[in-house]
Amino acid sequence: MPTTKPPLSGLPRSTFAIIFGVSFATAMGNTGMISVLPAIGRSIGIPDPMVAAIFSLSALMWAFSSPYWARASDKYGRKPMMMIGLSGFMVSMAVCAVVVTFGLKHLAPPLVIFGCFLLARALFGLFGAASNPATQAYVAEHTPLEQRTQSMSSLAGAFGLGTVVGPFVAPLFVLPLIGLAGPMAGFSLIAGGMLFVVWRYLPESQHRPAWSPPPKVVDGVRVKPMWQDPRLTPFLIYGFIVAVCQTAQGQTLGFLIIDKLKLSPTLAQGFIAVAMMFGAVAGLLAQWGLIRMFEMTPRQLLRWGVIVAAAGNLIVAFSPDYWTVVVGYALSSLGFGFARPGFTAGASLAVNMGEQARAAGAIAAVNGVNVVLAPFFVWLYERVHPAPFLLNFVLLMAMLVYALRNVQLKSADPKPTSQEDTNYATLEKSDEGAG
Repeated sequence: MPTTKPPLSGLPRSTFAIIFGVSFATAMGNTGMISVLPAIGRSIGIPDPMVAAIFSLSALMWAFSSPYWARASDKYGRKPMMMIGLSGFMVSMAVCAVVVTFGLKHLAPPLVIFGCFLLARALFGLFGAASNPATQAYVAEHTPLEQRTQSMSSLAGAFGLGTVVGPFVAPLFVLPLIGLAGPMAGFSLIAGGMLFVVWRYLPESQHRPAWSPPPKVVDGVRVKPMWQDPRLTPFLIYGFIVAVCQTAQGQTLGFLIIDKLKLSPTLAQGFIAVAMMFGAVAGLLAQWGLIRMFEMTPRQLLRWGVIVAAAGNLIVAFSPDYWTVVVGYALSSLGFGFARPGFTAGASLAVNMGEQARAAGAIAAVNGVNVVLAPFFVWLYERVHPAPFLLNFVLLMAMLVYALRNVQLKSADPKPTSQEDTNYATLEKSDEGAG
């Protein structure tokens, strides 16, 4: 009997809500951790660049493991990979909480705490990367081409919402017994709850293509890895630079606010959280409001995103006070809220249905590896405070020129629906043959 799949008309709301929750829980925990890291580092006695470097090993592990998890997602299914990703995040946060507790109680030298923190965070980079390609591929497989940008924007909104909630709830977890280690313990528990929801209620993707080993040679030509695929390379370059700029600004923001206000790290924590929340709300305004309202296409998002983000960085660079920093950071976040769905949806549209997970893995890799450069931006900030934001301005304007001139980025908008119909028909035919 042939297997008949339902029309490719989008995900049920309950299913999308679970997938959204996977990304939301991870984004909330990561951003919440970033918001308390400056206070943790200065309380323990870890130098500022080394605080930023805590994410570096994790980022490398994320970048190298993402393509593997993408292939595993094709072979074993989307749901198991989401569960592995959430498990890695949960365990990593729990171990980080223990390490920070030891550091705050001065039970070990700061350098030892730094090394243990680095390794604990690396657990997330190695295993947490499993969920990202799976969530993107799951959504792409259930979304027609003409709705792909909107769907990817909605999924990206999980990151935006997480960056609102994370810094807001992080101070609430700073409890008397465990202090600044509390947020990481709390986020670990939240990830555990989300893991149960995925295990119990998420169905496996109905449109996942039948797995077969990817060919190594086609028509006598060796198949290149996704990051060398000319269809994707421009999106990966653009995405890497944009992610570098966003990470650099986010990692430097806490130190900038502490120095602007001339407060202790603990007293400045609330001001840092407020600034990050304003930025996150601006990102949500882009992803859930403006993109839908104006039906913006990937090509438009790629251009407007870097223009707006560059303007925001310029404001932060020359900000005379705290509230000007908040305005500039919010404007930058609005721009990044445009740019991220732009290169994510553009990359998804550039490949066929059977390549969605591997394309998502490549995007996840560049989104992760950029964090390696964060210590450089913090080091730059220590020497000349406006320098990181001015460098961001230059990089983002260079990406505007790239988006205007590169052929792939100029033609990033959805193709006619018939292409999607062809892909879907191919899947149907393979199912019938298997039946």
